[in-house]
Amino acid sequence: MVGFLVLYAVIALERLAELLISRRNAAWSYSQGGQEFGREHYPWMVLLHTGTLLLAPLEVFWLNRPFTPLSGYACLALCAVSQALRWWVISTLGRRWNTRVIVIPSLVPIEGGPFRWFRHPNYLAVVVEGAALPLVHNAWITATLFTLLNLWLLSVRIAVEDRALGRRP
Repeated sequence: MVGFLVLYAVIALERLAELLISRRNAAWSYSQGGQEFGREHYPWMVLLHTGTLLLAPLEVFWLNRPFTPLSGYACLALCAVSQALRWWVISTLGRRWNTRVIVIPSLVPIEGGPFRWFRHPNYLAVVVEGAALPLVHNAWITATLFTLLNLWLLSVRIAVEDRALGRRP
């Protein structure tokens, strides 16, 4: 259980780092004429991600979820891969990466890095990590709730992003 809490603390710190980068990049994007799309769904994303970070440890503690080495380490490996993909996306997009949908009209979408193979690689990372992270310690209720709510939220988010970038969903 202690290792699981440490893992969640590290992920929470990583999320705070992402928010700091996002805030800095948003300021830059706005200074370059960036326009934000989909503000309505953003608070729901924050709530879902924050709630998941809080709910999984509570589920493990309250429902006495055991750590199962085989599945736990496999899920931890999936989390590591999803983190690597997320940071590859962040480094590929550079100043253009953001937790919000901010489009600078004068710039064309980036097609390098992981975008060569996936249209929305960051969301692939979110889906994998959102399911795998709670399952590191068998918090299957949290993993299921996150997955179902995230699928709905991503359907909204991807449609907004595709419209903002001038693509058809």
